[in-house]
Amino acid sequence: MKIAVIGGGSTYTPELVSGLARMQDALGVDELVLQDIDAERREVVGAMAKRMLAHEGAGIQVELTDDLDRAVEDADYVLIQIRVGGQQARLVDETFPLPCGCIGQETTGAGGFAKALRTVPVVLGIADRVRALAAPGAWIVDFTNPVGIVTRALLDAGHRAVGLCNVAIGFQRTISALLDVEPGRVVVDQVGLNHLTWIRAVRVDGTDVLPELLAAHGDEFSADLELPRRLLDELGAIPSYYLRYFYAHDLVLAEQQTGVPRATTVAEIERELLELYRDPQLTEKPPLLERRGGAFYSEAAIGLVASLHTGDGKIHEVDIRNNATLAGLAPDDVVEVPATVSKDGPAPLPQQPLRPELLGLVQHVAAYERLAVEAATTGDAVVARKALLTHPLIAQTALADELLERLLAENRGHLPRFSAEAPA
Repeated sequence: MKIAVIGGGSTYTPELVSGLARMQDALGVDELVLQDIDAERREVVGAMAKRMLAHEGAGIQVELTDDLDRAVEDADYVLIQIRVGGQQARLVDETFPLPCGCIGQETTGAGGFAKALRTVPVVLGIADRVRALAAPGAWIVDFTNPVGIVTRALLDAGHRAVGLCNVAIGFQRTISALLDVEPGRVVVDQVGLNHLTWIRAVRVDGTDVLPELLAAHGDEFSADLELPRRLLDELGAIPSYYLRYFYAHDLVLAEQQTGVPRATTVAEIERELLELYRDPQLTEKPPLLERRGGAFYSEAAIGLVASLHTGDGKIHEVDIRNNATLAGLAPDDVVEVPATVSKDGPAPLPQQPLRPELLGLVQHVAAYERLAVEAATTGDAVVARKALLTHPLIAQTALADELLERLLAENRGHLPRFSAEAPA
C-alpha cells in the first residue's frame, strides 16, 4: 500500500505518523510519500517522520518530495492537509472581518469564506492529478479546512473523496474518560455540517446515555464550550464548540477585537514544534503538539484509512453526500454524520430529522456552502457576494459588499479567478 500526504510538511504530520506506526500491522503500508512545496518544512518534518517510524520498527519506506505527480503516482490513499497561504493568510482571515463588526475565523464567516476561495481551486488541481495518476479506486481523504466546502467541491467534480474532522473523536475520547469506558465502546452520534454539529445521542454498547451524561456532566461541557448550561439542557444536545460563533456572536466578537488572534498563537507553536523536530534524538511526537490543535487526528485519519482498506465496518464521523440522511437538506449537500465504513466507502447511520432550532441553521449554512463552492470554482464576484449575504453571521448587503472588497484586497495573490480590482 502507498499513502501520499499532500502538505506533508505540516506540523500535524508526526501525529499522523504516530497513528500509522501503531496500525502498521493491520495496514501493511509499504510506502509513505510526504509532499510539500516548502523545502525546509518538508525536510525537517520528513526527517522526524523517518526517525519515528524507524524507532517503532514499522518498516515503511518514506520519500520526501515537492513533486505532486511523483507523490500521487500509484497511491492508494491521498491525504490532503494543506494551508494555502500559510499562517499569514490565516492571520488575515481572523482579522480582516473585525473592523466590519464580524467575527474573524478560519472556517466560518467571512474568514472561512476567504479560505474556501483560496483552497478549493488548489485542492481540485491536486485531485485532478490523483485521478490521472493514482492507483485505480484510490481514495482522497480531506482534512483541509473548510472540510465541508472542500469535500463538496471534490464530490461535485466526481472525485472519490471523503472529508474528515477531528471534533467528533475528541468528544468520543472526552466522554469515554468521563464514563470510564474504552473509547471503542462509545459511538458519538454527531450530526449536521462540518463545524456546525450537535451530539444528539451517545451510545455505549448500543444504549443511548446522553441524558444521563448531561445530567451528570452538563456543567463540565458547558464550561468547556463556554456556553450556558441551560442551552445544552434545552437543546437536549451537545453543540460543537464552533457553535459558539453563532450562539454567542457578540461576546466572541468582543473577545476577538481585544485579544490575540489564534493564528498568532498557532504560528508561535509551529515555530517551537519545528525547532523540536530538528532534534536528531527526538523519536516521539512532543507534548507541545497537543496545543497545536487536531487532537486525535492520527486515530481518526489512520482509522478511516484502515476501514476503507480492510472493510471492517467500523463507525467513523465523516463528511459525505447527504442523499436522504438528513431530511430538509438537498441530496447533494455534504453533511457530517457517523457512518459505517467498508471498502465501498461510508454508509451513514440512519438519522431522525433535525428539530427546527437545528435544521434552520443547518439549511442556512448549507445554502452558503453551495454558493461558496460556486464562487471558488468560477471566480464570480456576484456569486461571492451572494455567498456572504447568505451566511447567517453576515446577512447584510452593506457588510457583504465591504467584506468582499477587503477579502479580495487581502488575497489578490491567491485568487487568480477573481479580478484584481474589488467589485463596485
